[in-house]
Amino acid sequence: MSSHNNSGDGLAVADPALSDGPAPKWKIVGPGLVVAATGVGAADMVATLVAGSRYGYGLLWAVILGVVLKIVLVEGAGRYTLATGKTIFEGWRSLGKWTTWYFGPYIMLWGFVYGATAMSSAALPLAALFPALPLPVWAILMGLAGLTMVWFGRYAIFEKITAVLVGIMFVTVVGLAVIAVPDFPAMIAGLVPIIPEGGVLYTLALAGGVGGTITLAAYGYWLREKGWSTPRWMKVMRIDNRMAYVMTGIFVIAMLVVGAEVVSAAGITLSAGDKGLVDLSTVLNDKYGVVVGTGFLVGFWAASFSSIIGVWNGVSLMFADFWGNMRGKASGHPDTRVGGKYFKFYLLWLTFPPMILFLLGQPIGLILAYGVLGSLFMPFLAITLLGLLNGKRIPVEWKNKLPTNIALSVCALLFIALGIQQLITAVKPLFG
Repeated sequence: MSSHNNSGDGLAVADPALSDGPAPKWKIVGPGLVVAATGVGAADMVATLVAGSRYGYGLLWAVILGVVLKIVLVEGAGRYTLATGKTIFEGWRSLGKWTTWYFGPYIMLWGFVYGATAMSSAALPLAALFPALPLPVWAILMGLAGLTMVWFGRYAIFEKITAVLVGIMFVTVVGLAVIAVPDFPAMIAGLVPIIPEGGVLYTLALAGGVGGTITLAAYGYWLREKGWSTPRWMKVMRIDNRMAYVMTGIFVIAMLVVGAEVVSAAGITLSAGDKGLVDLSTVLNDKYGVVVGTGFLVGFWAASFSSIIGVWNGVSLMFADFWGNMRGKASGHPDTRVGGKYFKFYLLWLTFPPMILFLLGQPIGLILAYGVLGSLFMPFLAITLLGLLNGKRIPVEWKNKLPTNIALSVCALLFIALGIQQLITAVKPLFG
């Protein structure tokens, strides 16, 4: 296997079982950082801010639990790919036709709804910073920018752009948390797993929802694009995944600090959805000055735009593999890879049909649909990983150990509970 991706300084991971050649090396920028950055978007930022403003640091333990669960899920997806040489979709197909019937309609409907949601989310901070252009125009420009970057760029370029966006997110949000001066004794108390009164839904959302989307399953595809494609890369993959989600954890904790120290102190109620972040920037302007308020909007944009290019790349790869398999083409066929015709079709699907929804002025139905769709994938991923990582579908040395099976079972139960809660929340207005 080519080792063109492991040059330069990095953390070398030696293993006597590895084949001949240089030991694989890990760098801080890798597929793990991409999947983590893609998963954390504006909606997660708002949920964390609201939790911090309502419950202070009381749900810090739920954030940490959520990070651990995401590490388990993404490691499972990566381990299956490296251990078997198969994509996650090939694995799902081996579990029965029901997985294809579930995944096929899901990825089409999800892409249509998510495309509009993601473009609008990235447009909000730009419309606040540069109000000369209306929100729908900014949304269309964001979609076209994401399309162009992913259509013409290869994985290495995409990874570097993501790293820059993560850097912006990190500096602005973690910097703001430092300026806000966290209450460290309260943070330590927040490590005790207690659910505050009325806080069940927020606990579920922080533990299960933050950073949890269909893109977790894209990790195996990004490993392949990176050139990490055999068990030889297993240790590197695990380091990559853990470090990425530790960074995600720090980012989410920073948002919790801002919620507890800034939003709560200001006595404001953030509006639902991404507009809450624009509300917060106004508070920051008043409290810390225009530089901090503007900086936060830039961080909000970076979080949203990293999700656009991550989904445009990763979920398009997932669709290309799915459709290629349906057409009898093996995973890895040029049509199923970056730049292939199936990949490009889904890129266009994510970008242009959702623009119709801007003409409708973001109807409430779109928000409801996204809430419902978001709740339906994570239980599917957790349950199917339990099937794929036990039994004969994976070499015995890479099978789940008992702690991993317990963690995946907790994931499945948590996501089912979260999914039911999201479904109830989404459907209630229709009957209310």
